[in-house]
Amino acid sequence: MQSILKKKNTKPNYAFIDSQNLNLGIRSQGWELDFRKFRIYLKNKYAVDKAYLFIGEVIGNEELYKNLTEMGYDLVFKPTTEYKVDGRITVKGNVDAELVLYATGKTYTHYNQAVIVSGDGDFYCLAEYLLEKDKLKAILVPNQRFSKLLKQFDDKIKRIDHAKRSLELKSRTARKQKTRTSGRSKP
Repeated sequence: MQSILKKKNTKPNYAFIDSQNLNLGIRSQGWELDFRKFRIYLKNKYAVDKAYLFIGEVIGNEELYKNLTEMGYDLVFKPTTEYKVDGRITVKGNVDAELVLYATGKTYTHYNQAVIVSGDGDFYCLAEYLLEKDKLKAILVPNQRFSKLLKQFDDKIKRIDHAKRSLELKSRTARKQKTRTSGRSKP
């Protein structure tokens, strides 16, 4: 019996990331997320072995996709649609269905607990289901503006903007200046 319990607990944790919600939520706060640091953060803080990043597939972004894959994300693509808003072309790739499908169907038996990365209320039913099954580790929301539907899971909600100092993408100029500083005071 003990070996069965031990075997159950050896399953890894998975993250299911709504890339659009994450990216727009962080940028609305005036900063940019360093996806490499975020992947390490998921591993260290939430023991996430596999991080599924649900993203709209746009021709011309192949280098971005390659970089994200090299950082340790498993990309799940959604075809995108284009439409005009006030004369500007907007690209939309709604990944909600794919994220729920992966979390409850395709990978459900392969992970111990899930980390949902989104503040979108459309994931209320997923969070509720995972909580009932004792498989919800955390809901990471980009900032203070997340769906009221998720308030029910308050003890599982963690705000990414609270980790801004460690997760912010530093500009090239700031990185160069940091490396030039020796740390010594003037004699």
